[in-house]
Amino acid sequence: MLDDLTTAASSPTAWPAAYPQGYAVVDVETTGLARDDRIISAAVYRLDARGEVEDHWYTVVNPERDPGPVWIHGLTSEVLEGAPLFRDIAEEFASRLAGRVLVAHNAVFDWQMIAREYARVRIEAPVRQRLCTIALAKALGLPLPNHKLESLAAHFGVVQHRAHHALDDARVLAEAFRPSLRAAAASGMRLPLHECRPLTEWKERPLIGRQQGTGGYRPSHWRPSRKRPACPYPNPGRYEPGKRLKQGMRVAFSGDTAVERELLEDRATEAGLHVATSLSRLTSLLVTNDPDSGTSKVVKARQYGTPIVDEAAFGQLLADVEPASEG
Repeated sequence: MLDDLTTAASSPTAWPAAYPQGYAVVDVETTGLARDDRIISAAVYRLDARGEVEDHWYTVVNPERDPGPVWIHGLTSEVLEGAPLFRDIAEEFASRLAGRVLVAHNAVFDWQMIAREYARVRIEAPVRQRLCTIALAKALGLPLPNHKLESLAAHFGVVQHRAHHALDDARVLAEAFRPSLRAAAASGMRLPLHECRPLTEWKERPLIGRQQGTGGYRPSHWRPSRKRPACPYPNPGRYEPGKRLKQGMRVAFSGDTAVERELLEDRATEAGLHVATSLSRLTSLLVTNDPDSGTSKVVKARQYGTPIVDEAAFGQLLADVEPASEG
């Protein structure tokens, strides 16, 4: 299979008409991995429909806080002090992304960081779809030892000069994406594209102690788990389209939402619903804006016959949740 992929990648002939017309290969370096962390550098390689490089762009960004793990990205407070704020580069960054599919390695992370930065400056990021090169590598069946960028690069013979430098990481990914895209095109494979929804409602958490820049870096984790109170109501079963939600129903979420996921989950909990982190036969309802995404939750919902509604419909249902039955 590897020989077939190599041949296909080097000499594509027919090109799927449904493939995007352009791509923006992106890498961002950040102060950490949590939702309230900030972008400190960003790079974009713009590619044409067949993955050829058109141009590239790079900037550092003043995060207005502690720069985080300097030993990883090498950007110190002194280096970033005179850098532009995100609001200063937002329009230029947007012009690099506009009309293109955002491509990144672990794309959901880069996209959510970008979406939050644009939400902070009250500008809508011009991204409508993203493609994760990890998902693409899996779909192609590439024999990689792990899902690190360095492994994908080594597979295609791309030399990485400065790991965790946004510009070099974006270059490496662009060079590895080109043969991946051509192999996908040669096989007529459907690209693993996912919808991107700009944040319209979100909340900023106050920085504490060292994250404000008063000392060293305090490590954080991506979307730390929050212990929610147990739902006090029994599960009344599945949601029936056209009827009301009922307290105790198990609700799961999948994909991007305009309202920050935690806010949606909080509102569901406050309404007396059980927020489920996974989908099972007991799940009453799946909320997703992208029912054709092929995520594991969507696939299971189809398999189990779990009802699916979008974010807007769920918001309307939340306004009139039926109380749990007594006794």
